[in-house]
Amino acid sequence: MPAIEKLSIALPAEMAALVRGAVNAGEYASDSEVVADALREWSSRKMRESGLAKLRQQWKESVADDSEGLDPDRVFDRLEEKYGLSAEAAG
Repeated sequence: MPAIEKLSIALPAEMAALVRGAVNAGEYASDSEVVADALREWSSRKMRESGLAKLRQQWKESVADDSEGLDPDRVFDRLEEKYGLSAEAAG
C-alpha cells in the first residue's frame, strides 16, 4: 500500500457540498476518496494533454519536412512480409 500523507484542504462551499453529497450517496466511502479520484482524473487529463501536445509538434515537424520520404508500397511490402512470417511462425 502506498504511503499516506494527510493534507488539509479548503474548498468553496459548492465543492464541499458536492464532496459530501457523493459520500452521502454512497459513491465513495470518504471525502478523501472523492478528492483522490478527482486527482487521478486530473493527472490523467494532464498526461493526455501532454501526449497531444507532443503529437501536434511531431505533426507540425512532419508537415514541414520537405524530404522525399519513403515509398509506401515498399513499406507495406515489408510489413506484410514481417507479419506474414510472424503469423506462419505462430501456427
